Amino acid sequence: MIKNRESFLDHVANQLGRPRQTEGVLRPNYRVSPQFEVLKDASKDELVTVLKEQCVAIHTDFKRVESGQLETALDETIDMYGAKSVIAWDDRRFHEFGLGSFLTRPSVSLWNNRDSKRSIEQAEKADVGITFSDITLAESGTVTLFSSNGKGRSVSLLPRYYIAIIPKSTLVARMTQAARHIRQLTGEGRLPSCINFISGPSNSADIEMSLVVGVHGPLRACYIVVDDK
Repeated sequence: MIKNRESFLDHVANQLGRPRQTEGVLRPNYRVSPQFEVLKDASKDELVTVLKEQCVAIHTDFKRVESGQLETALDETIDMYGAKSVIAWDDRRFHEFGLGSFLTRPSVSLWNNRDSKRSIEQAEKADVGITFSDITLAESGTVTLFSSNGKGRSVSLLPRYYIAIIPKSTLVARMTQAARHIRQLTGEGRLPSCINFISGPSNSADIEMSLVVGVHGPLRACYIVVDDK
């Protein structure tokens, strides 16, 4: 639920010295639209290459596998991080990509909306959090996560390491295409209550503009691109 929206918009209009315009507002037709030109003709495979190169810049590990190799890739990544415990979204895509048995391991916990407090505690203690990406921005190396039942934000935020499984079909060039898709969801009344954009492990350059990776979230992150389509 959006709170205080009307009073906020009334205040903005008042500060602009005019009444609010609630009808007849047209989207501007920009003479120049470079945001639609960047990577507009890139194929999915070319976007994978762009994403892989961007992962170097954002200090993110990168892997690309066929769907039948996904569980092996997860195991190798978990071993690489020296991790023992995992928390994952309760997401049907784990089963669609052949990871049903992975979810039943004693070391793996699933996010449970009916007991989110306990799920948050499990996320705090887990070494690795695993989610699927809903939209993936190749240019910036950003995974987009839509909240819903079984998809708690803590899974990608609280564990020491984060793994994003990226179906190749979710790749788009950049934020322009992601925003277009989100706008479409809005028009269909399917907008998630929360959308998170994650570009690699946590980092900060607040102090003297010196980049420090792994500050207040996952210390390392890995993107695993799955050739699904």
